[in-house]
Amino acid sequence: MRSERKMNMNPITRTLNVDNLLLLALQEDISSEDVTTNAVMPEACQGTVQLLCKQDGVIAGMEVFARVFTLLDEKTEIIPYVKDGDEVKKGDLLATVNGDIRVLLSGERTALNYLQRMSGIATYTRSVAKLLEGSKTTLLDTRKTTPNMRIFEKYAVKIGGGQNHRYNLSDGVLLKDNHIGAAGSVTKAIEMARDYAPFVRKIEVECENLDMVREAADAGADIIMLDNMTPAQMKEAVSRHQRQSKNRVLRKCDKRKYRHDPRHRRRLCFQRCTDAFCTDS
Repeated sequence: MRSERKMNMNPITRTLNVDNLLLLALQEDISSEDVTTNAVMPEACQGTVQLLCKQDGVIAGMEVFARVFTLLDEKTEIIPYVKDGDEVKKGDLLATVNGDIRVLLSGERTALNYLQRMSGIATYTRSVAKLLEGSKTTLLDTRKTTPNMRIFEKYAVKIGGGQNHRYNLSDGVLLKDNHIGAAGSVTKAIEMARDYAPFVRKIEVECENLDMVREAADAGADIIMLDNMTPAQMKEAVSRHQRQSKNRVLRKCDKRKYRHDPRHRRRLCFQRCTDAFCTDS
């Protein structure tokens, strides 16, 4: 399921789109000075800290973690012992950081915030991706990300074994109920989108029932998203349109719909998705 290609953040992407966000996070935490650190460490002093794992999971964000410290002082040395995508255990030594103790103390919380958030997303994504192993289903993320964290959270999804859906509103056409209502119909919305959007942009339509699925397919939608349909409806939609066209059909799954057992609601939900997509048998 997960690609064996080495995953890391492109340095050009990091410079253009990541460094400014990291600096904003640091400025949020240090508006004028780190008064505590400056009180007890008035002079530069070299030191070493260890990054230890406190919980089993999948690591994501090691480069981001390191970059926080090198933005504060480019002489800081980070020695990683794991890479993004590695499965780690509680107690594992993940990295050693050497440098000015003032830098280590001032940057610690920001660096850990990114690493913990990204690793949590990668860990959860890996758990869902494992449920889909052996199927033809591609696990996609959404645009429902934490503000100013999208580049980090979508990267973490890929590290965990998922794939990215559109990155932002400029990345592709996604016609939802309000767009369709404004246009007048599914067919009209697709026609208007095709006339306006560059030809390289795919047109995706969010469908709430089988009639909308049929209309979207007939109008030439590139991708059809099934919005919170029952497993039976989903299976019928996928089976019918796999026979009729090459359109890609996506399943948008709402965890709230299948709370038969609160302790296992996520597994039940995604397991149903896996079963419903197995239309070959």
